[in-house]
This record gives sequence, C-alpha cells and structure tokens, in this order.
Amino acid sequence: MIPVEQAEQLILESILTIPTEKVSIEAALGRVLAEDLCADRDFPPFNRVTMDGIAIRHEQLSKGQTSFFIEATAAAGSPEKTLQNAENCIEVMTGAMIPLGTDAVIRYEDIEIKDKTARITIDTNEIKTGQNIHPQGSDRKTGDVIVPKGRKLSPAEIGVAATIGKHEILVQRKLRAVVISTGEEIVPITETPLPHQIRTSNGFALQASLKNWGLETENVLLPDDQAVIEQKISVFMETFDVLILSGGVSAGKFDFVPKALENQGVKKLFHKVSQRPGKPFWFGKSAKGTAVFALPGNPVSTFMCLNRYFKKWLDASQGIENQQLMAELSEDFTFKPELTFFLQVKLSYTPTGKILATPVEGHGSGDLANLVEADAFLELPLERSLFKKGEVFKVFVYR
Repeated sequence: MIPVEQAEQLILESILTIPTEKVSIEAALGRVLAEDLCADRDFPPFNRVTMDGIAIRHEQLSKGQTSFFIEATAAAGSPEKTLQNAENCIEVMTGAMIPLGTDAVIRYEDIEIKDKTARITIDTNEIKTGQNIHPQGSDRKTGDVIVPKGRKLSPAEIGVAATIGKHEILVQRKLRAVVISTGEEIVPITETPLPHQIRTSNGFALQASLKNWGLETENVLLPDDQAVIEQKISVFMETFDVLILSGGVSAGKFDFVPKALENQGVKKLFHKVSQRPGKPFWFGKSAKGTAVFALPGNPVSTFMCLNRYFKKWLDASQGIENQQLMAELSEDFTFKPELTFFLQVKLSYTPTGKILATPVEGHGSGDLANLVEADAFLELPLERSLFKKGEVFKVFVYR
C-alpha cells in the first residue's frame, strides 16, 4: 500500500502523448488547443477611436481655440481620413481610424454642435493628447502569442481565433475511454433488480464525468468471469486510449480484475492506496501506452478516485495547467484511522472570497445518494486525526 502522494506521482509519470487534428472553428469549442494562436497583425491594427465625438489636433487648445469647423465625418469601417486644416475637426465614430493630423477625441457629451461648428463645453485642460484613442498595437503586437497551446477553448478563445482568421484550428484528438463495470450483482438499468441485485450506476456516473471533460466514451457491463474480462480487455486495449474499470479490484474470491489485467500485459504500477474511500485502487499501463485505472466498486470510492486521480492525469496529458484549489474547513472534524481521508463537503463562499468546506457525512463508500448533497472531496492528510475549523486543505470539486 502506497501513500496518496506516491500514487499521484506514478500516475503523472504515465501521461499520454495525444495526437492532433484540425477541426473547423465551429467544432472547436471545448477542445484542447494544440498550437499557439498568434496575432496576425497589431491589435488594434490602427489607432482606433473609442468614443463618438470629434477628432482634433490637441495643440490648437493651447492656442485658446475652443470652436472647430467640422470638415468631414469618419465612420467605423471607412478608410483613413486626413484633417486638411489644423483649425478644423472631423466627426468620428467609435471603431473608426483616427484621422491623420489629429491626436485627441472629444466625446459628443462634451461639445455642442451648431451649423457645422463644434464648440467645446468643458475645461480644455481636461483634454489630453491621445484621449479616447486606442493606440495601434497596444493590446498585442504582430506575432505575439495571444492564446498558448494547452488551453481548453472557450468562447473567448474562439473569438480570438476568428479575429486572426483561423477558420481551422489544430487541436488535440479527443481521447477515447471505455468504462467497464463488473459484478454479478449488477443488472442493466432497464431491468428490475431482484432483492439481491442493484442496477448499474457507476458506469453512468463515470461516463458522464468523462463526457463533461471532453472524452469519447463507451460504457459496458461485464460479469465476474475472468475469461470474459480478459477477452474484453484485450479488445479494448486496441481501440481505446484509457480503460476505466469499476469493481473487482479488492481481495475477494471474485475480484478477477488485477489478474486479468496482468495476464493481458498491463504492468501494475500500484495496487492499494492508504486512503479512504478507495483503498483498493489499482493503476497500470500496457506496453503500447494504454493507461488503466481500475477503481473500487463502491460508488463513492469510484467517484472520488476519478475526480482525484484521473482528472489530474487527463489534464497533465493534455498539457492543461490547473492551480490546486484549497478550501477552509468550516468546523472541527475527527478521523482516526491512519489513512488519507477524502471528506465529502458542501462548498460556500465568504464575503472575502474564501472557499468554505462544510462536512456532509454519509454512510460510507456505498452511499451513492450522499454525493448529490455534496460538491467536492476535501483531502485530509493521514498524519493527523483532528482537523480544526479554519484550517485549509486541498479540495477536488466535482459540481
């Protein structure tokens, strides 16, 4: 049995190298960027007007001039205009190019216009050179990286891709995962279980998480039959990037998964972690690089291990850097066994922005219903048994 930190290290040493593909910008939302998105020109590409009003030559104000004849109008999208007479002005609209020969914009709210003459109605000392002008290249210069690879594409990044003309974007291929649930006591959700049976649920909870993280998935249910498990594992390792099994990894007579995996050439990197829930967790990797997460069958154990370990492995494989979230315990809590304990917690926020974690104790790792009352798992280290209100610990959020 190994500690949580060692388990995490072994998992992160086994990340995948993910192939890439090009997709249309319409299909890129939620995908992981595999190239830098760089500015194809300066941002903004010209000195841009930021307020509707008039553009003037600022030095005229020092000469005492407060009224300007309007010699032209510059709209957004029109070619650059030039001020012909320094004593005049040009009406300008937001988004337009600042006319040549002008260097300040005075908004309509600060002028009066009558008979093609704009008269300034504010103290001219308040008007500065460059006022209401967005300078060319002040946001980004040509060639600057705007979005680095390894970023999951949100609507903001899609907007950047569009403005630099990326109608096709290089992204990581979606990882393919199969979720395998084992157990004679489990029946499909379309069936009515007998008194000694339960409907399969772990597979659907895991599959929903994986879909939420952008993976392509399949969900299968297998009996506690070593030959069948081995045969399916052999097939799945040829077609999927990662196998996630639920159940059959403990020390019972019908826990065939560890042996089946080893018989199919999956190298065991660890089996059993000093934690609760999820102690029987098994992890390994095949010769061709397929990662295998064999999780305990109890629903809370399965769900915790997926969110604590698999999500970190996935982010590391995709090159996504996520800051570890921390939360403050809202009340004293005691846990005596010398194990890292993953406490189910409800999260809330203080007026100063602290994340508070309130324990939501259920009835053990089989209490699936308790997961809907909580939001996250708070990781309490094994060196201690008493955890005080106000202390801060790692938190793994699933809602």
